[in-house]
Amino acid sequence: MPKNSKVAKRELDEDVTESVKDLLSNEDMMNDDQFKKSALYVDDSQTDKDVDIEEGSDTEDERPAWNSKLQYILAQVGFSVGLGNVWRFPYLCQKNGGGAYLVPYLILLLIIGIPLFFLELAVGQRIRRGSIGVWNYISPRLGGIGFSSCIVCFFVALYYNVIIGWSFFYLSKSFQHPLPWDQCPLEKNGTKTFVVPECEKSSATTYFWYREALDISDSISESGGLNWKMTICLFIAWLMVCLAMIKGIQSSGKVMYFSSLFPYVVLICFLVRGLLLKGSLDGIRYMFTPKLEIMLDPQVWRGAATQVFFALGLGFGGVIAFSSYNKRDNNCHFDAVLVSLINFFTSVLATLVVFAVLGFKANIINEKCVARNADKILEMLKVGVVSHDLIPHHVNLSDVSATDYHQMYNIIKEVKEEEFLKLGLDPCQLEDELNQAVQGTGLAFIAFTEAMTHFPASPFWSVLFFLMLVNLGLGSMFGTIEGILTPLVDTFKVRKEILTLGCCLMAFSVGLLFVQRSGNYYVTMFDDYSATLPLLIVVILENVAVAWVYGTDKFMEDLKDMLGFTPFRYYYYTWKYISPLILIALLVASFVQMCLSAPGYHAWISELGGEKFLIYPVWGLAVCICLMLVAILPVPVVFIIRYFNLTDDGSNSLASVSYKKGRILKENSNLEEDDASLLHSKAPSEMPSPVAGNSIYRKQNGSPTPEVDTAPNGRYGIGYLMADMPESDL
Repeated sequence: MPKNSKVAKRELDEDVTESVKDLLSNEDMMNDDQFKKSALYVDDSQTDKDVDIEEGSDTEDERPAWNSKLQYILAQVGFSVGLGNVWRFPYLCQKNGGGAYLVPYLILLLIIGIPLFFLELAVGQRIRRGSIGVWNYISPRLGGIGFSSCIVCFFVALYYNVIIGWSFFYLSKSFQHPLPWDQCPLEKNGTKTFVVPECEKSSATTYFWYREALDISDSISESGGLNWKMTICLFIAWLMVCLAMIKGIQSSGKVMYFSSLFPYVVLICFLVRGLLLKGSLDGIRYMFTPKLEIMLDPQVWRGAATQVFFALGLGFGGVIAFSSYNKRDNNCHFDAVLVSLINFFTSVLATLVVFAVLGFKANIINEKCVARNADKILEMLKVGVVSHDLIPHHVNLSDVSATDYHQMYNIIKEVKEEEFLKLGLDPCQLEDELNQAVQGTGLAFIAFTEAMTHFPASPFWSVLFFLMLVNLGLGSMFGTIEGILTPLVDTFKVRKEILTLGCCLMAFSVGLLFVQRSGNYYVTMFDDYSATLPLLIVVILENVAVAWVYGTDKFMEDLKDMLGFTPFRYYYYTWKYISPLILIALLVASFVQMCLSAPGYHAWISELGGEKFLIYPVWGLAVCICLMLVAILPVPVVFIIRYFNLTDDGSNSLASVSYKKGRILKENSNLEEDDASLLHSKAPSEMPSPVAGNSIYRKQNGSPTPEVDTAPNGRYGIGYLMADMPESDL
């Protein structure tokens, strides 16, 4: 400040806590005319560390920052590109019209995907807080949104890391030839050796998955005790997550260089190898053959909207957490478009790989079918059931091609029309195999593993595949755990190392539920009920909070101030009208679908060697309902508490803001309004959203000079602007 401006300073020796109620009451005392006359005084005698962060200081606060833009982009890509891109998107393509499914997916990506992803990136980067701090900052009454995000992240992390544990188990079994799921095991009964009945009724890969890996029970009610192999794998998975996250983005950011890029190397290798396999082009041709009539089905659009929603990780808080470590002038609009398109093209690449491999697998199964049925025809010829005249002369029954078999099949079907069903001949159509839609664990641990047994050097490809699954899972886990840790560290000011260790230990302990013999059924339960509806509600409230509570016009002004340019007007209408309506429609459709579908799971019945759909017991239904209620409960609870001011003014209040000791300025009555020290503020409607500066103080012109300036932040009314106080202490 100028030399003729005398300032009295007082150091605070103790931490101070003020409730949001007090801050809001102070805010209410100021009318608009007083606010317009208010001024900002900057103490430029402070060190460079205390420069106003709104003026572009590189040392904005003590908050960690990404080492490079590449590291940040890889973190966002690693979080958004996960296991769903490999085993969910191809299934939706297969089920919903092949290449035609890409049209509704792209449309919905542009309408709700990119705009909402951009919104989360922007609020995280602007406010530089985790999900709890961001929504407290925008609207304290909607602060429960952040807590709901944390709970959903915790639920998802519990079972998501179990899947990584399964991948570790398969990875450990891949270093042998032949692969252990190549053939059914044999049992000895005295002098006789025979195939295990359960495996004979299913297949080698199916048996290995359900019996050797999961050692699954027949129902969710039969826990069967812990599966120690999977318990060890789960511990390894949580240990890796803990070590990678213990130092925050300083440690996880470096891991991202490998975990985010390695899956692309594997996918490209699999694509090249797959295209060289017999029948792979049949699979790709099947994928890109559009069934345009299916696009009129509303369920296709609902599936596409749901996939867009979850593929980008909206509502989890990981996107907000990662972007909160950016500089405020980072072009988050470019990041949103880039990451969304990378996510889409990754899904297409994974779909090409999956269909190439499934085409190869279908071709092998079809050849076996042709050979088996050709033997049946040969037996019929010997016993005279089928006349030799029905067999074309060019057909060699010792080596029948698929084309020759289909010709024989059609001739016999026409001649023996009445007796044809009794002959027991199969059509052996390649399309029938490709039409068998498989997703999730069934695709990764059964269908794909079966296909890899037919690869030359199958152990090598198995190691690559499951190492890719591990890396895809870890990349998503880092973002999910960051969505828990960052808001809690920002809110409760605990050491990140201690919180990370405690969170991982607690998650591992609860995760033991999923490594029982019945654990796979709990994974299905959590996957179906813990995230879908709660996350939809969270994202709807996020959209409404920004577009309607805070105001789309103000938000667009904030973006202009932050980015240096005004985003396309398209985002204005998308955030305010289009996205909320589509999300509400998606929520209603998902709720109706959930109500119409029987609440159950597919249980593996060992005696049948197959799956059977079972309804959840009463306690299971109660757990499903509790998962949804617990996830969304913080939203109404926090709203009621803050609306009716039910909390005390103590430091334990949810509606309180704490700050550590800093320096409060008291202005002398002779203060001259020097242009170098006085920044006149704008009216609230004209101001960009305020961000806590390190050396900005506000004073009422023409009002008595108080000892301590207690005016809260004008736009949000939730905090003091203190000198010598890093933003990380807010």
